[in-house]
Amino acid sequence: MNTHLKTYHPYVSPFDPCKPMLEKKYSTPPHLYMGFQPPNLPQFSPFEALKAGTLWKDFYDPWYGPNEIAEGGIPS
Repeated sequence: MNTHLKTYHPYVSPFDPCKPMLEKKYSTPPHLYMGFQPPNLPQFSPFEALKAGTLWKDFYDPWYGPNEIAEGGIPS
């Protein structure tokens, strides 16, 4: 799995009174895929790093609301 966005199919009970959600999505942080932090990673400028929440571009993981993900994936 190369993407940070994962999906799964939860159990749907035949007795559930609510409309079932057949597929659920969640995001995994990028640091899970790096064993050690390699040297000389590209960095944001100090101002961009404050907005992004991290100094290193490889660790940047924006958060998207549930409606944004449901409307066709992660927006560019």
